[in-house]
Amino acid sequence: MRNLFLSLDAGTRIRMSDVGVPIPLIAVGEVMTGDAVGRVIASASPDLAVGDLVRHALGWREFALANADRFHKVDGQAFPTQSAHLAPALTAWAGLVDVARLTTGETVFVSGAAGAVGGLVGQIARLKGAARVVGSAGSPAKVAHLTGVLGFDAAFDYHDGSPADQLRKIVPGGVDVYFDNAGGAQLEAAIEVMNPHGRIVLCGALASQNGAARSSGPANLILAIAKRLTLRGFLTSDHLHRAPTVQAEMSAWLRAGRLHLDESIVDSLDNAPAAFVDMLRGAYTGKVIIRLAP
Repeated sequence: MRNLFLSLDAGTRIRMSDVGVPIPLIAVGEVMTGDAVGRVIASASPDLAVGDLVRHALGWREFALANADRFHKVDGQAFPTQSAHLAPALTAWAGLVDVARLTTGETVFVSGAAGAVGGLVGQIARLKGAARVVGSAGSPAKVAHLTGVLGFDAAFDYHDGSPADQLRKIVPGGVDVYFDNAGGAQLEAAIEVMNPHGRIVLCGALASQNGAARSSGPANLILAIAKRLTLRGFLTSDHLHRAPTVQAEMSAWLRAGRLHLDESIVDSLDNAPAAFVDMLRGAYTGKVIIRLAP
């Protein structure tokens, strides 16, 4: 098959050097991991025909050759764009619905809200009935993007002073659900302002996953006891059975204009390494996609 679009994922960074996560590292000389969407150009399998649109996890490459069971056929008409099949909608949806068990009328805080997962979390929270959705990001432009394009009720730049102080100002009634993509100081701030019986979804740890010294954990975990908070990590792979439901809902939302698919498109596989580094530095909003073919 020939790849059309390649997904760049910040989570891949934790497999490039030892940051304390017990998963296999990517070896020097190994193909960089990543999901892709492409077209079958030759097949000896009755399960896949030339022209079929497929998704796979065979990494950064222009062409892929493997047994048919390594490819997942996708519906080219399900979404307005083919690259939408690489959006982390399942991660966002499962974190909110299955892990946080979001209910109507709750207040949701999302860190890393201008990223691929965070932007979807905020929008899905609103679609699922959240009363107030707030987010944090790393620049004034991203803050404006959250409130102006993605429909967040409020947002703040976590560089502009204490995250806890900023949260108190914009959510004086406290937070019921915190979707954590950052860890570190923002996790500590969320614990500070969480309402009793609040739920914290641990999805990412941008504060420590980029190869720097490990960030110190929140110093106020005793509040989690007093407030009876739930802190729960999750893996998207534990929720694959939800994929058909998520695809159906996402397709309907996109076609109705109720959800904005936030993408940053970079052309050519040659530009993938630089784009990956820029993504980790916060240069983009939304899902970063490498476009390999017209």
